[in-house]
Amino acid sequence: MEKRLFIETVGCQMNMLDSELVVASLRKQGYVLTTKPEEADTLLFNTCSVRAQSENKTYSHLGMLRDLKEKNPEKVIGVMGCMAQNHQHKIFTRAPYVDLIVGPGQLHQIPSMIDKINAGQGKQIEVSLGRKDGTRDQITRSHESFDPLRDPEMRPTPFQAYVRIQIGCDKFCTYCIVPSVRGPEQGRSPEDILRESRHLAEHGTVEITLVGQTVNSYKATDSSGKLWRLADLLAELQEIEGLERIKFVTNYPKDMTRELLEAVRDLSKVSPYLHVPLQSGSDEVLKRMKRGYTVADYREMMARIREMVPGYAVSSDFIVGFCGETEEDFQKTVELVEECRFKNSFIFKYSQREGTRGADLFIDDIPHHVKQQRNNDLLAIQNRISLEDNQKLIGDTVHVLVEGPSKTALKKADEVENPHATQLIGRTHCDRIVVFDGNPRQIGKIMPVVVYDCHAHTLFGEVVTQQCGPELFALG
Repeated sequence: MEKRLFIETVGCQMNMLDSELVVASLRKQGYVLTTKPEEADTLLFNTCSVRAQSENKTYSHLGMLRDLKEKNPEKVIGVMGCMAQNHQHKIFTRAPYVDLIVGPGQLHQIPSMIDKINAGQGKQIEVSLGRKDGTRDQITRSHESFDPLRDPEMRPTPFQAYVRIQIGCDKFCTYCIVPSVRGPEQGRSPEDILRESRHLAEHGTVEITLVGQTVNSYKATDSSGKLWRLADLLAELQEIEGLERIKFVTNYPKDMTRELLEAVRDLSKVSPYLHVPLQSGSDEVLKRMKRGYTVADYREMMARIREMVPGYAVSSDFIVGFCGETEEDFQKTVELVEECRFKNSFIFKYSQREGTRGADLFIDDIPHHVKQQRNNDLLAIQNRISLEDNQKLIGDTVHVLVEGPSKTALKKADEVENPHATQLIGRTHCDRIVVFDGNPRQIGKIMPVVVYDCHAHTLFGEVVTQQCGPELFALG
């Protein structure tokens, strides 16, 4: 008998990949996906614990399932991922109708845990050891990974895929819960990464994004004992037939080495787009955050990128309102954003997380309205910079990987008069979003598009249909 699975994912690329792998393993058990919770036999929530808002969203969604569970007690409701590892038994207390709790290191156990619940063995919980609950080797082994299983239906598109090259983190920034919920930093075997990437390419994947908490810190030994770093991995991935683009996120400033930037410069498939969180432009705040670098270090990194990588684009993350952040500290952040001119920035208001060093060491002393104002001010500055730099691309021709119909096109799907033309959306090699009119047959292909207009976060263009003589394409 066919079984139905509903899964909802919040959070980072790691979570999106984890959901893909869980769905692949449950498909082997006869499950099919449904978008309707009421139709599902099993309902899974893949969760994020980085910000309180994400956790509150999950509890809110779980609350809406209370009546469904009371009417259908045979349904299995599970919480997986970072919040499951962080809250553990607290979830059973707050949502007693939840049946299953599983951390990111035990996701491969979900099929057997569901079987135990259905067999009447009661609630199930599997989580990793805490960072102080054993030796490093014991803790590392408890944060397992099962990356070979894939399920294209769970990806944004079937021709784009995330490939995990690293799990865990040892940076221990004072605001961050990730080292506690994802465990010690460990690089995957290069042979496994290359084998998985070749498999993806053979099945139509055009673009892969390598993911890790600090992906450019990657190091691992192969079966011969040779040490690999990210630059070595990129050089081998470049040779895989069928792959056209390779990206990697998220980066750590101190590990943006010249060797890695040479690889970005010299390997044609590697995107010159680098996401490198800064978090604050104040050395005092960076020290309290325990980021491990100074503003001068970040400036030196930016100088290396400008020197070595033609057509580069850098994006960043910022936390406003961290403990003790003064107006002067914030203005230093503003000045550095103006100086660096990031392609875009992800800006967050500080959210104190139980279990982090920041919660133990510092008072969350910045009022919410001040955090909100700084968030709005920094976002406005970043949007202005993004718009100004996008305007410089008007008239350029860029290569766009076509991802599918735009949101506007999807909304108007029932009204389309010409089924052979629609508004499409895609991304340049530097990860800029481009919208243009095209043909659905172009989805999954890399197309030349000339830019004629822009917003702060979107370029608008037309497909180049004829070329007279050699054509030079901007990276975008």
